[in-house]
This record gives sequence, C-alpha cells and structure tokens, in this order.
Amino acid sequence: MTTVADIADILERRFPLHLAEDWDVNGLTVGDPAADVKRVLFAVDPTLAVVQEAIDIDADLIVTHHPLLLRGVQQLPVTSGKGAVVHQLIAHNISLYNAHTNADHATDGVSEALAAALGVTVSTPLRPLGEDRTQGTGRIGPLPGPVTLAEFARHVAAALPPTAHGVRVAGDLDATVTTIAVCGGSGDSFLDDARALGADVYVTADLRHHPASDFRELADLGDGRPFLIDVAHSASEWAWLRAAAEHVADAAGVDTTVSTLNTDPWTAHFPSPTTPDASTP
Repeated sequence: MTTVADIADILERRFPLHLAEDWDVNGLTVGDPAADVKRVLFAVDPTLAVVQEAIDIDADLIVTHHPLLLRGVQQLPVTSGKGAVVHQLIAHNISLYNAHTNADHATDGVSEALAAALGVTVSTPLRPLGEDRTQGTGRIGPLPGPVTLAEFARHVAAALPPTAHGVRVAGDLDATVTTIAVCGGSGDSFLDDARALGADVYVTADLRHHPASDFRELADLGDGRPFLIDVAHSASEWAWLRAAAEHVADAAGVDTTVSTLNTDPWTAHFPSPTTPDASTP
C-alpha cells in the first residue's frame, strides 16, 4: 500500500526541498506520514472548497502548490478560515502536503509547465539557481513561429483556466512576437530579467501598477519590448498540477485528480464601457 510518506518522497525527488526559498513552507502540513493513500487531489490552493472536493471524491491526500500556513498562526479554531480547513481535513482523515517555491524552481516545475501550456517549445530559466542552469525562476524560449501580440494573448486566454481577472495586455497588439518569457505566480521582480534576455513578451501574474508602468515607460523608449501579459495568479500555476499528478500516478500507482475549481479570489469582472475590445484590435 502506498503511504503519504511515499507520495512525499516521490514529490521531493522531483521537486527537491533544497530548491525552496528560505522563507518558504513546504511538505506535510496535516496528516500521518504512515496513512494509506489510494487517491490524491491536486490543487493550487488549500481552500475549504478544495477540501470539500477531496471529501466528495474520497481522496486521502491533497497536494497543493500554496502552503496553508505560510506565515504561521498562533491558534486554529474552527471559526477561523485556516482552522476550518485543518478541522475538516482531520475530521475526514485527509492529509495535506504542498510544494511551493521548490516546485517553482525545479526542472519540470511551475514555470516550465506554464511555458509548455503556452506553446513555448524549449525553455531555460529566466534566473538560474546557482550553477545548475536547468533550475531557477521563470522560463524563456521561442514559440513555434511568429504571431502578433493579439494572437498570442488570445492563445494565453484559451490555454489557461478561465478567471474573472482574464488576460491583461500592455503593448502594440499588432507587433510580431516569437520569444516568450514566463513566470508562474507573482513575477514583477523578474521584469528586468525578461528584458535582459530579449523576450518579446513577458507573461506572469500580480503585476503591480508602478513596476509595470515604469517598465513600460522604459520599453517605449526603444521598440516597446518586452510587452506584458498579466494573468490571474492561480491560473498561471494551474498547468503544473497536471504534470505533477501524472508523475505521481505513474510513480506510485495511485489515482490522481486535478481540481478544476477556480480558487482565484475574484468572482466577477466588469470591463469599463470605453475600453476597446482586445479581441478585435
């Protein structure tokens, strides 16, 4: 019988814990390492809705990208959000494991899965980790052929899970693009890396106003590149779930399910009536 510890070992050999940032939390948060596992649910966030999905499909283990207790808490009453999650997990004998920045940095990790989902054919890290040039933050590589920024943005919207956030674009929609940089999750710390490596487009999430504005002002002093595409945080990391689930299923012989729940916190989007429709530039 496969145990929680067996699944953790499979994940940590593929996404080694030493690749994680010092501030990060990874590994088993709730559960018994010796508990049997027949079905694993993979999700981006450890929300109550995800726990209910695990209950509904009779999963023994939830593997998420984001940790439940990243910043730590002093108390976990059932009346708190995180406490409710923990109590539900324990009540239904479901373990919770996460792989966060170790999965971000690893080969076959979050950004590599995002690059592949967007059609980037070969990718290398935007910012390598140490001397290993195959691991690190983000990915950059070419598309199979040139497309316009508008065409690529539509492809991004179709390739990623739908969210209220949608896909935001900064740049000339008619410009031809071929080299794509990506970073799953919050990526405005790596804007300069995308520029230095010659990206035509940088795709990431959580782009803040001032970093994005300053970056575009500087880009427009030249040829306008890299253009920016901003997507929902959870959508940018979702493709990794499929790859991780397939790997665990093959290695452990257990059933795996990838959650299709939208765990992005925003539930609706109303475009300004004067905003041009990007689908018809």
